Amino acid sequence: QVQLVESGGGLVQAGGSLRLSCVASGSSVSFNTMGWYRQAPGNQRELVATITSTGNTNYADSVKGRFAISRDNAKNTVHLQMDSLEPEDTAVYSCYVAARLPGRSVASWGQGTQVTVTS
Repeated sequence: QVQLVESGGGLVQAGGSLRLSCVASGSSVSFNTMGWYRQAPGNQRELVATITSTGNTNYADSVKGRFAISRDNAKNTVHLQMDSLEPEDTAVYSCYVAARLPGRSVASWGQGTQVTVTS
């Protein structure tokens, strides 16, 4: 199967920055789209940013110009650089991977990492 290990969450003041990382691993697997979603208390999970294996990116309107997603295909790692953080960015951020295994495709989610932005 696919394993995801996230790191980089924490507590930061408004205007500050955090960098999230997610390392994906698995046997006989290729990783297609990777990305981040977030869920704040009482809200539905929402897309933050995704990046394809060829580097095409997609961002939620609320984070455009503040967040940047990148990936290292050689290390099966995706990063989310979050700048100019706002209290509204407070949420549990989860790594997402669309992977291809022999004969099937799977979507996998990380455990999530808490990001808290104080005003």
